[in-house]
Amino acid sequence: MAVFGVKWPYMELSDKKMAVLYAISEEAESCTLTEILKKLGSEYKARSVRRWLHNLAQEGIIEKVGKKKATRYRVLVKSERTIETVRSTFSFESEKILQQVSRPLYERTPVSYNDQWFQDYQPNQTFYLTEQARRQLHGSGKRTFQNDPAGTYAHQIFNRLLIDLSYNSSRLEGNTYSLLDTEKLLLRGEGVEGKLHEEKVMILNHKEAIRFLVDSALKLGVNEETVLTIHFLLSEGLVEPNESGKVRSYAVRVGGSAYIPFDKRLDLEIRLTRLIKTAAQIQDPYEQSFFLLVHLSYLQAFTDVNKRTARLCANIPLIQQNQVPLSFNDVEREDYTSAMMAVYEMQEVGPLGDLYVFSYLRTCALYDSTVKAMGFDEVRIRYRQQRRNLVRDIVTQQLVGESLQTYIQVEIKMLIQTSDQKAFLEDIQEDLDLLDEIRLVGLGVTRAQYYLWKEKKTKISDC
Repeated sequence: MAVFGVKWPYMELSDKKMAVLYAISEEAESCTLTEILKKLGSEYKARSVRRWLHNLAQEGIIEKVGKKKATRYRVLVKSERTIETVRSTFSFESEKILQQVSRPLYERTPVSYNDQWFQDYQPNQTFYLTEQARRQLHGSGKRTFQNDPAGTYAHQIFNRLLIDLSYNSSRLEGNTYSLLDTEKLLLRGEGVEGKLHEEKVMILNHKEAIRFLVDSALKLGVNEETVLTIHFLLSEGLVEPNESGKVRSYAVRVGGSAYIPFDKRLDLEIRLTRLIKTAAQIQDPYEQSFFLLVHLSYLQAFTDVNKRTARLCANIPLIQQNQVPLSFNDVEREDYTSAMMAVYEMQEVGPLGDLYVFSYLRTCALYDSTVKAMGFDEVRIRYRQQRRNLVRDIVTQQLVGESLQTYIQVEIKMLIQTSDQKAFLEDIQEDLDLLDEIRLVGLGVTRAQYYLWKEKKTKISDC
């Protein structure tokens, strides 16, 4: 499996060493030790990072250029690298499966949707991911405290998630925007001259769909409305308007595959409903995530954008339960395509499962570095919904002066842990001071209510 264009086994590099490598890879040009440390955060000490850089250079993974303070580092791209210790991301069993779907198309027997394969799956009894894999994913992916609101962790890493997931999901569809170009487009609105308009729309659609997932985390569910909404957001402007967010009404074919999906809308609607009901019963968030990834891709319920929809829907249970989201980091397009062919033509999920686990464990290590480097306000993130609820009630009930302070003190004692109350109070006061027409969005407060409250607040301040 290629990581940054080079084939290495994931387990040969420690999590922190991989984070150093990732920090270097994010730069379009070479970077200095100071720049690397800035990305990694205070947990990473210069002495240790310098030692890891030296080791990576000795192993031929990165290149060291210059001397002393002028020393810079960059990732070496050597796809021809072959060392006996290199292991494939795919297991031996998966490699054998992939050999079958790598044969010329004319040698592969055409196959249709396999109803029996789906019916054989019994939620919480059948598992596509092994017990060992699920245990490993749970050990690496859980974030925040048990009682934190859904979406707390996703909000912490939102910009990183937005960039990584948009870039990787688009890249797996052949989009040629680089990671840096994607970041500029998403955060600054800067497109790239010479690129196809469809590529820009694809990435911007990911932005809207990911924002929907994160902002709706508290009420998000594995249901048809959510799946159709995600497809609508991802496909808008890329398919005919009457096909966006709708089950297709005509036949489609999967390029390069012997798989022939259903071509009747009624057949698709019945199976999509059944698929989602089955997924909703799965208790383990990783098994539920992987099931959605597999079966939404396999059914091909939409005229286009099926795999993108599946990749984002796979994040629903992870975002809901404050696990690290799945960004498909370091998954090669060729590997992903081959793994999907194994699902389409053989109903074998092993290769895709290998990619899922590999990419997820990589992402966990990388996002830990991101959160530490950001220095986020943990109390502010953890109690985001409580703050918004209090601000809404304060404005709608027109609370100012002593009644406002009394209300806040009473609510804080009921809702917030004692150790967090002081910081929470500071956050509430800051939100009220900064409240304006723009920040009203999503609070359930009208402008008329806000203007009236602001006027009363100003009069109290002037007294």
